[in-house]
Amino acid sequence: MMFRSLSADFLKIRGKGIWLLILIAPIGLVAMQALNFGLRFDYLMKQYSDDPWGGLIENIAMFVPIALYLGCTLVSSLVAGVEYQMSSWKQLLALPISRTAVYSGKFSLCFLLLTVSCLLLSIFTLALGLIFGFEMPLPIAESLRLGLYPFLAALPMLALQLWLSLSFRNQAVPVSIGISAAIISPFAQQLSEWFPLNWPVFGYSGPNQAYFIIAGLVVGMIIMLIGLIHFNRKDVD
Repeated sequence: MMFRSLSADFLKIRGKGIWLLILIAPIGLVAMQALNFGLRFDYLMKQYSDDPWGGLIENIAMFVPIALYLGCTLVSSLVAGVEYQMSSWKQLLALPISRTAVYSGKFSLCFLLLTVSCLLLSIFTLALGLIFGFEMPLPIAESLRLGLYPFLAALPMLALQLWLSLSFRNQAVPVSIGISAAIISPFAQQLSEWFPLNWPVFGYSGPNQAYFIIAGLVVGMIIMLIGLIHFNRKDVD
């Protein structure tokens, strides 16, 4: 049932600009560092002479949490907005498919879309390093960690944003919360590493990466289940 809902959701997002967002986000992050390294190439190569790949990945990693919070916010809002724009909630929920399948399908859709975007970030990072002439071997494992580890630690934000986006017809509330989280996240690093907005940062770097990734997965699933229960009980217009 969930797979039927997921397949239908993939069809619904065609022509809605969501795939363009999934592509543009990693391009934007890599383009920032292309400009950064392009303008200061000699200086940065001296600074990262021992590990130019590590320097490139480190510079990109600084902006990944902000991009993730914005991505979770916009993707969730756009996916939920499709149903509101078409005023199709009543028709959808009248079909012989459970609300659990509908909600799970939309969560899976958002998760898959953001996973694709994170994988593209890893690929584009490697491509940029090759363009700059960085030596082999390619740091494939590290680039995959750059894309995926922070995302897994940020799953609570995705679960929260989808819950809010499906609960409010006016998307201003969830979007405002998501943008605020993205803006605040760089300053949150002054707080405890266990402050939730810091999880994507420490899920990628630091000695306890696994703890933050596991915390993201567990808390993300808990919030997802709470949202699912609320969705099952809520009247949707």
